[in-house]
Amino acid sequence: MSTNIGAKPAPRAGSGSGADPHFTIDAPEVAARRAPIGYPPRNRPPRLLDRAVHFLSYKFILSRRRTQIVHAAGMRLAVPPTVFHPRYFLTSEFFAAFVGALDLAGKRVADIGTGTGILALAAARSGAASVLAIDINPRAALAAADNARTGGLSGRVSSVCGDLLASIKPVAHFDVILSNPPFFAGEPRDLADRAWHAGPGYRDIAALFDQARLRLAPDGSMYVVLSSHADLDLFDLMITQAGFQMRLAAERSIVIETMRIYELRPCRSSKDQNDTFLCSP
Repeated sequence: MSTNIGAKPAPRAGSGSGADPHFTIDAPEVAARRAPIGYPPRNRPPRLLDRAVHFLSYKFILSRRRTQIVHAAGMRLAVPPTVFHPRYFLTSEFFAAFVGALDLAGKRVADIGTGTGILALAAARSGAASVLAIDINPRAALAAADNARTGGLSGRVSSVCGDLLASIKPVAHFDVILSNPPFFAGEPRDLADRAWHAGPGYRDIAALFDQARLRLAPDGSMYVVLSSHADLDLFDLMITQAGFQMRLAAERSIVIETMRIYELRPCRSSKDQNDTFLCSP
């Protein structure tokens, strides 16, 4: 199957607020089914710049000991220690602005790897009927719940601490799934570093797309943001083997990297009139 890694951004989908808040902590479960990578994982050799940025980010941002209050994407957010910072890491605001332009009226949304909840809140402000914010970091899940409450969105945003979608009831399905996953392979130093490193061969998120494919409602879609610093070939393999076709939906370049948002939809048969997301046999 051919991919659209270099394609021009496709037109965005078209974009209200609402469900009692809850926050639960489930013991992280190992996903029953991993994405069938099918060959030894390829780790892109870390570049000197990547190492330097990670060292500085870990030392001064991920390892900080105080909660910070910041404004990002038009929201007031509390950022506790160990939680991915939406002001220093630009993918958060870029992705939140994209989500804010979607028409999510009445839709059920899941935000996997929510961090402060910035994407979950953006989805609620775009009309989603319910948003489930998920993160393996308990502080992140609590931060998402607190930020939803502060922003007056707790009626439609709830949070859970869990491993991807493995700890969510099998009956739960979503119209839209969002994810800003860790971009780098390699063993994380600690829980905070899991927002940066996903294990050798992206071990910790190997099941992400497989699980998302099973949880999407008919005609549902997934949006994921990736960096040019990530192993895009390996991400492409995980995505396509999970049964998705993808297209570039938005792109932003800065001095040291390019950030891309991809729209993923389940592959359709050649008999479908809309062949935008056909997969090769």
